[in-house]
Amino acid sequence: MGTLPGAIRVRAEESGDHSAVYEINLRAFGQPGEAKLVEALRRNLDTCISLVAERDGQVVGHILFSPVSIEGAGDGIRAMGLAPMAVAPECQRQGIGSELVRVGLKACRDGGYGAVVLVGHPEFYPRFGFVPASTYSLRCEYEVPDPVFMATELTPGALGRAGGLVKYAPEFANL
Repeated sequence: MGTLPGAIRVRAEESGDHSAVYEINLRAFGQPGEAKLVEALRRNLDTCISLVAERDGQVVGHILFSPVSIEGAGDGIRAMGLAPMAVAPECQRQGIGSELVRVGLKACRDGGYGAVVLVGHPEFYPRFGFVPASTYSLRCEYEVPDPVFMATELTPGALGRAGGLVKYAPEFANL
């Protein structure tokens, strides 16, 4: 049984996808910052979850999750940061980003992570269970408006008493 033409398949990124992922991030964001961030995280962390969406054998989207720490939350909270997510401009608004998020959150949950944080569009991410991170008394190490710094629990109660400062991998400081 094959994939229907035009159908989207989300799978783990492979080394042969690196140039396509770079190009998609470059085109989606209109500058190389996020593409270079993906390369740096891929090179320095072996704990990232990196997925691609492909249509008819072509990579048309990418999402990356990397570990974050929550200072002041104590031990036991394993959390990921979603960033970046990119879809080729000509393929946007076709449900590809939503599928990447759904599959990515499941991969994080299956990997034993209890929560995911992100900086993103407050109109898009709530449909996946994201709420302002301040709901959980979480703060971002970067200066961002409250509505765009969001969190979701993958395990009920994972962030219930968390609170604290969310710190991303050092590679984010160069973005």
